[in-house]
Amino acid sequence: MALKSTGSQGAKPSFSMDDFAKALEKDSFAYEKGQVVRGKPFEYESNGAYVDIGGKSPGFIPIEEVALGEVSNLSEVLPLQEEREFLIITEPNADGQVTLSLRKLMLKKVWDELTEKFDNGEVLQVRVTGVNKGGVTVDVQGMRGFIPRSHLLERDNLESLIGQAVTASFIEVNQERGKIILSQRMASQSSVFSQLEIGQLVEGKVTNFKHFGVFVDLDGITGLLHIKEVSQNYIDDLSKLFVLGQMIKAIVINLEEGRSRVSLSTRVLENYPGEMVEKTVEVMATADARAERAKKTVLQDQGAAV
Repeated sequence: MALKSTGSQGAKPSFSMDDFAKALEKDSFAYEKGQVVRGKPFEYESNGAYVDIGGKSPGFIPIEEVALGEVSNLSEVLPLQEEREFLIITEPNADGQVTLSLRKLMLKKVWDELTEKFDNGEVLQVRVTGVNKGGVTVDVQGMRGFIPRSHLLERDNLESLIGQAVTASFIEVNQERGKIILSQRMASQSSVFSQLEIGQLVEGKVTNFKHFGVFVDLDGITGLLHIKEVSQNYIDDLSKLFVLGQMIKAIVINLEEGRSRVSLSTRVLENYPGEMVEKTVEVMATADARAERAKKTVLQDQGAAV
């Protein structure tokens, strides 16, 4: 039995297949600048490639937008039929075609990665690409970075660094200003510092004197041997015991990582008060044999202080 209509009240207007197709086209292909889409390159041109992004018109990616660096062979960096994400960098033209970019999408990802590394205090390998008056330029994941001369370990013959990979840490990462500043010196200090521990016997070169102590270079990190930590007996003149350039051994008694500060002691190496004053050479020569006992003393003092 056929059902009869109950009248026009409540009846919905008809929706034809043409209406459905137009709605689908409107919803699916309303591309906008700044949108990320997936697509497959399907045809090369001399200045770029056409990409199927599912719209009524293919997108086009200029060759200068394919990679961060210069592209000599388009097929090597943008294989046909390989699906990937693209960034739309123009509004659709009259034919609905948009211009695409991989370079700008890569830039955003690299900046995000570098900002994260900077926030985490990470170190990384960078390659020196050039030299200028203030330092060297480096390649940082395809981006141009800069290491000031004062933050290099080699500060004289900068040209010799070109092409070399160096380890560096971040000083500044600023996407808005396009600045990436790094330091080889800080990375070296961080590496050396991470290998130090309380109670460890270290060897370094005397680099400076002050009335309160001696500064000692420990492979790029400066340690301080305070005058009160030289001997258990009073010392009035450090220059009577040490000379600039002298290699000495000492025990690490404190580490302040945030300030890269290392405190040293030779008094814990003494067998009796004043031995460092009377027999400096002998104490230094037998420092390795005295180190284990000195370490126990330092750790005990640390535990008592806590």
